[in-house]
Amino acid sequence: MKQILPKITPFLIFTLVLAVVPVCLMLTGNQGWLVPQFWAMFAFIGFLTLTALIFVFLIQNLIPEYYAQAFLGATVFKMLACLVFMLILVLKTPVNKPVFVVNFLYLYFLNTGFEVYVLLRNLRNQNLK
Repeated sequence: MKQILPKITPFLIFTLVLAVVPVCLMLTGNQGWLVPQFWAMFAFIGFLTLTALIFVFLIQNLIPEYYAQAFLGATVFKMLACLVFMLILVLKTPVNKPVFVVNFLYLYFLNTGFEVYVLLRNLRNQNLK
């Protein structure tokens, strides 16, 4: 577990940076660019990304041969969970669909890009040893 905590610090920093744009939109009075459920989406996608990162790091420490499979499995699980969550959200609450799509893509693709970057950077460092 001690090996995983330093690897999670970049995620926490990334999450704070990711929150800057919506906070600025709220402070400047442009709440129309955010759906009312934005922070629920932010927390859910952030939680899934953190869970995927921890899962892959644990697999890397315990069974390094399954790193690639764990990475792909975590990514597929995250994608399906996000789609189900967003489908339920759209069906249960009225939302401005273009704003919702922009909010979802902002959160999902930036989190996924960060996850891929961190995990591939970690894999590259492992190959250098």
